Amino acid sequence: MVKLLAIPVAACFGVLAYVLLGAAAPTPAIPFQDASRVAAGAELYADHCAGCHGAELQGAPLWQYPDVEGYMPAPPLNGSGHTHDHSDLILFQTVKLGPEATVCTNRRSRMGGYAGVLSDEDISSVLAFVKSTWPPESLAKHEHANGRLAVVED
Repeated sequence: MVKLLAIPVAACFGVLAYVLLGAAAPTPAIPFQDASRVAAGAELYADHCAGCHGAELQGAPLWQYPDVEGYMPAPPLNGSGHTHDHSDLILFQTVKLGPEATVCTNRRSRMGGYAGVLSDEDISSVLAFVKSTWPPESLAKHEHANGRLAVVED
């Protein structure tokens, strides 16, 4: 009986170790200092994101509160909202899978995932463009969210 119980327990520990070690794996950084990726991201942003998040990344008015139908409006992406509080991985997954699958699990969002619309490289380029617009304070907070220390230059 003990041997039969040991197999599922060992399997559970194996799965737990895989999950924990996988979560600790480094996430590729958003290439916001790569001019070609930023330029490509700016075009993709204009085509796919600006309609809701604004041409200047300013977000929708009253983005912090659900609209009359209970949906969260598009937040600003210019460093003045909360986007920089999320890691590269969360930002990538949010664009790919949609906010309800990642950061808005208890709130409704009109933004669906772009997995069938944009490639992973395209998503990374859009995020490179977005991140390239952030002020130093937002970049420092974002690096903290990534688990990296950032040096803010004046």
